[in-house]
Amino acid sequence: MIEAEFLSYGGSLVGFSVSGHADAGVFGRDIVCAAVSSAVMLTANTITDYLFCKADVKDQGNRIMLVLKDPDSAMAIAAKQMIASFHNHLHILAKDSKGKINVSVREMRSRR
Repeated sequence: MIEAEFLSYGGSLVGFSVSGHADAGVFGRDIVCAAVSSAVMLTANTITDYLFCKADVKDQGNRIMLVLKDPDSAMAIAAKQMIASFHNHLHILAKDSKGKINVSVREMRSRR
C-alpha cells in the first residue's frame, strides 16, 4: 500500500511524505504507482524549481519527503496551494483504487 502523510501547520498543509508500493500490477506496469509517482515529482519540482520556494526535500528510495522551510512567507502561499492540490489528487486516486493508497494528515506542533 502507498502511504501518503501530509503535514499541517497553522491550518495549512506544509509538507508530505509518500512511501510504499500499490501492488496494483507487475513492477513497471503498476498504473497506481505511476500516477502517484508522477504527482509526487510534479508537486516537488513545481515547488522547488518553478515557485523557487525553499523546502527540505529527501529522496530515500522508497520514500520522498518535502517540508516547506518557511511556510509563513509570502513565497510559500502558492507552494501550500500546490501541496493542497496534491492532497486532493491523492484522495481521488485512493477512492478510485480502493485499498491501494492511504492518505493521512498529521498536525505539526512546531515548524521544526
